[in-house]
Amino acid sequence: MSLKLIEPTEALRDAYVDFVDEFHAEDGPYIANEWEEVHRDFAAFLTRLRNQAAGVGLREGWVPASRYWLVRDGRVLGICGLRHRLTEFLRDFGGHIDYGVRPSERHKGHATYMLRAMLAKAHEMGIDRVLVTCDARNIASAGVIRKCGGVLDSETFSPAANRVTSRYWIQTTAGSARSRSDQ
Repeated sequence: MSLKLIEPTEALRDAYVDFVDEFHAEDGPYIANEWEEVHRDFAAFLTRLRNQAAGVGLREGWVPASRYWLVRDGRVLGICGLRHRLTEFLRDFGGHIDYGVRPSERHKGHATYMLRAMLAKAHEMGIDRVLVTCDARNIASAGVIRKCGGVLDSETFSPAANRVTSRYWIQTTAGSARSRSDQ
């Protein structure tokens, strides 16, 4: 059936827990904090995501960010998010957009689908240019970013991640009249 990008919902609690469990088993620490929260109190997890999107009760150094789930036939295949602006930390590591695909669903075009959708949402928010980062060794993610128009800005050591991070800028519209790298 068709792919849908939706906002997190209680209706897909079991499907999301299954996604998080598979992701955690395969990739470990990337989603470790979320794994604990989802298993402890799913309703509180959803409330935190809604508040984060609205910019309510943000932790020190955090920015408003919208989260989405990629779903097909009631199964969560991936997650993606759009940070509404950047901090110095996010310029180094994290960027505007993040995405992750369930290990059993990788290499099927889902990351490209989510990144393109996030570019459209960024454009709707008035962000003309977004920063997307990835581990410099993550060839698959770098390929997705380039496929979606990403232009490599730099590769630098990110102390927060203890790795070399590739930093790409992507215009959210073709021929955008202005650049908003300060977003």
